Amino acid sequence: MKLKKIISLINILLFAAGLFAANDIALLEKSKNSGMTIYWDSLSESGIIEKNGHQLSFRNGERMVLLDSIRMMITDAPELRDNQLYVSKKFLDDSEEFFNQKSELPFKVGAILIDAGHGGKDPGALKTYKINGKNVTIQEKDITLKVSKMLAERLKAAYPGKQIILTRNTDKFLTLGERTDIANGVKVGENEAVLFISVHVNSSLNKTSSGYEVWYLSPGYRRNVLDKSAVDGDENLYTALNAMLEEEYTTESIMIAKFIMDGLQAQIGKESTARGIKAEEWFVVRNSNMPSVLIELGFVSNEKEALLLNDERYLKKATLGIYNGIAAFITHFERSQGFTSIK
Repeated sequence: MKLKKIISLINILLFAAGLFAANDIALLEKSKNSGMTIYWDSLSESGIIEKNGHQLSFRNGERMVLLDSIRMMITDAPELRDNQLYVSKKFLDDSEEFFNQKSELPFKVGAILIDAGHGGKDPGALKTYKINGKNVTIQEKDITLKVSKMLAERLKAAYPGKQIILTRNTDKFLTLGERTDIANGVKVGENEAVLFISVHVNSSLNKTSSGYEVWYLSPGYRRNVLDKSAVDGDENLYTALNAMLEEEYTTESIMIAKFIMDGLQAQIGKESTARGIKAEEWFVVRNSNMPSVLIELGFVSNEKEALLLNDERYLKKATLGIYNGIAAFITHFERSQGFTSIK
């Protein structure tokens, strides 16, 4: 990140910035006629505005905003009132000035890391059923590997210029720490993002539980995603910058989760139940310093659903749903028309 070039200016800007201007402009209404695309996460009270190939990340009540993930700007703080976002004219003017700048390096997804859950000596969730007169043990590690490999093949064919990486492509055991080390060790170019997709299968003591769900990291959990050397030991500045970057990862993770959930619903239809997108502090997600989601494809503890998860046809449909969700996010992230949502 090009943070060092602006670090020395930030404290001056914070000191010099005046009092808050009146926030009397409804941001969502204004965006309808100004070409802005807005995504808002009500849990973390942070959001992203996109326009003309640029991205501005902001937080309720914060004067510091993040520009294209590499620069900072001090402006009037947005304000959340009565479940609506309000901003000042200065906020809009400063934003428009930024959006009208020419993009030197376009943002893109540089790598997609697919993590097939469990493996080797760790089978994950498993259950034995009688299929065609034979006892068949359906194991999570086998299902996740099949789906992950099919997903990687689709992504490689569609995006030959991106790194498509599997944490494992055989029946191999990896610790959770090894998986996150692989994720955090991926190297990409400037203005390139890494996506982390972890594939799992569910189980429950309740044999009637069924359906698929997509998880992202709870906004209540905070990661250290910024190298402290980038702020020359300024602990206060580090805390502020790290929080903004981490919240951007969370917002993008929610976007990925929504797109994947939509993709799964479109492909699976009524064959299984959509349980929605949820927040949790999964180890493999909370330790990955990038937008990350964890997909639960279904319940092996439910016999009907276990038989679906043992069916190649069904797994291909689920894989296509995940692929379509990732592809939709890539299109959104790389500056095509996104979606607007304030809840």
